[in-house]
Amino acid sequence: MDTPRVGDVAPDIELPSHLDTTWRLVQARGKNVVIAFFPLAWTPV
Repeated sequence: MDTPRVGDVAPDIELPSHLDTTWRLVQARGKNVVIAFFPLAWTPV
């Protein structure tokens, strides 16, 4: 997979939500999206 560039359409991804459902990026098509990762205290990150 090539590195995305500014202006490219993001590939569709699936992420588990805190509500025990799966969220897909395509659900937010046409909206601004920020994906952040917050490591938990017991993770090695």
